[in-house]
Amino acid sequence: MSQDFKIFIVAEDVRYSKLLEHQLSLNPDYKIKKMFTAQACLASLSENPDVVVIDYGLTDKKGIALLQSIKKSNPDTQVIIISEQEDVQIAVDLLKMGVYDYIIKNSDTKERLWGSILNIRKTPVQKQETNITFDISKSLIGESNAIKRIYALIEKAAKSNITVSISGETGTGKELVAKAIHNYSARRQKPYVAVNVAAIPKQLIESELFGHEKGTFTGAMNRRIGKFEEAHQGTIFLDEIAELDFDMQAKLLRVLQEKEITRLGGSGTIAIDARILVATHKNMLEEVKKGNFREDLYYRLLGLPITLPPLRERDRDILLLAKYFNDCFCDNNQYKRKTLSSDAQQALLTYPFPGNVRELRAIIELAVVMSDTDVIQKNDITLNATESLDNLLVQELTLKDYTKRIIQHFLNKNKGNILVTARKLDIGKSTIYKMVQDQELHINY
Repeated sequence: MSQDFKIFIVAEDVRYSKLLEHQLSLNPDYKIKKMFTAQACLASLSENPDVVVIDYGLTDKKGIALLQSIKKSNPDTQVIIISEQEDVQIAVDLLKMGVYDYIIKNSDTKERLWGSILNIRKTPVQKQETNITFDISKSLIGESNAIKRIYALIEKAAKSNITVSISGETGTGKELVAKAIHNYSARRQKPYVAVNVAAIPKQLIESELFGHEKGTFTGAMNRRIGKFEEAHQGTIFLDEIAELDFDMQAKLLRVLQEKEITRLGGSGTIAIDARILVATHKNMLEEVKKGNFREDLYYRLLGLPITLPPLRERDRDILLLAKYFNDCFCDNNQYKRKTLSSDAQQALLTYPFPGNVRELRAIIELAVVMSDTDVIQKNDITLNATESLDNLLVQELTLKDYTKRIIQHFLNKNKGNILVTARKLDIGKSTIYKMVQDQELHINY
């Protein structure tokens, strides 16, 4: 780290600019250049700075416009925004545009800036992605205070490798949060591997996570790479972690401690660098107290906890989500876009949504089909009722989609018990396991 590291400071406030320069100059390897206008910064970009620190209050050209220009001409230059605005949505928007860090002006600003630049310097330069399709504003829609707090936590989580434990009722969007953390992290160009622990039979979970060698057991015709190896240098998301078998919990704990795995039937160890995200709809501390989950593993996985609010606590986010699901379903099925009547809106706002966002989506899609006009009325909306066969047939789905709906219905009815569901429908349990693993079905209990 002896090579000069170029840092531009762009701020109109001369005193504040000098304060930042003094702080960063404590590292003799940093080559600091101050400038007081966006235009001056743009004229100097040919010097290829490693970092540009921007005061968001620039007046000659807004900080956001300067950011866009830097990212276009110098995609490998990292940008840090310092601002007096504590608006979470502004921070989220800037992070989506490629800002490395968004720092609020307060007594901790200098220390956080110092740490952020240290992290940039320790991280090898990666070419900027030209096609990041994940958009948090479309996957975690909302303007309520409850969801804005989640945005802020995602921002914090994405800036480090800390383990994140995501909790919340079924259907609140736990995997969407996991994907957001990965896609805004330094690992976004590496694999994202999701594993639904509840969907894998006990006897297969070790092979699924850690892989196996050829001939380890009957049917092991070839070596198989496990999910942890697939996620090397990327992110592994373990959904429904509370369902992990107690014996496997000890093996997972060792992997987290040693950062290495051993394939089933193998003798050597394999180093693993995978960021861990976990999720559950259960109260993990209660599971520890009941003896169902190891206390040492619980604290190892706790990391940064993110608890998703149920839909009933998100105020008018319900209507924002309803419009989004309505528009998407209409567009995907060549319907003219529909609106919700005031009575229909009121019905949604007063309903408790035990199935949360997932239930709202199903309700809206069915309402679009049932509505005979461009306006969805209250009587088009089916709340807290099992979908009738007549309503199901109106949708004219494929046989595969009908099959998924039927199996999902009985899975819900049987509280996620795959064996009971398979027996009642007279189908192989392996068929259901595979559909759950492929995320065509969901264990909602």
